[in-house]
Amino acid sequence: MARDILKTLKEEHDAVRALFEKINDTTDRATQKRGNLLENIEANLLPHAKWEELVFYPAFNERADRDGLVTHAEAVSEHHAVEHSVIPEVHESEIDTPEFAGRVKVFGEFVDHHAKEEEKTMFKMARKMFSAEEREQFDIDYEKWKSTPEAAAAAIPFSDGDGDGHRRRA
Repeated sequence: MARDILKTLKEEHDAVRALFEKINDTTDRATQKRGNLLENIEANLLPHAKWEELVFYPAFNERADRDGLVTHAEAVSEHHAVEHSVIPEVHESEIDTPEFAGRVKVFGEFVDHHAKEEEKTMFKMARKMFSAEEREQFDIDYEKWKSTPEAAAAAIPFSDGDGDGHRRRA
């Protein structure tokens, strides 16, 4: 079976959804488990989002009609909201609190909504915009990119290095 970036991105969406299910099932006492799951979510999600922003979204935007441009703008805005509002709010909360649990739940809901929109709308449009060969090349390029320093930098975990109990980007 030929490689396809849309299939790869969907599989990554599903993997992150599963991680959110696990973190949402934790108790306030499971601080180590919550911390590990949050780092795993970010390690999977952040490079994925960065590559979409650097490569996939611009390519999509170049070929999009008006409806596609609206879809593109929505996707970029959702990425921005998660990166600059939702994730920081998660890290501002104490990991052993209901506040953390609530914020992580919202984080997961944002990601799930965004992934569903991509899969239902953007990916459907992309199948028409890009040939099977182009989607295969995107997939090959993405796999290579994931081993670059840029991808590693996108996955920098958040940490609690200052001892104040708040988790911030390292």
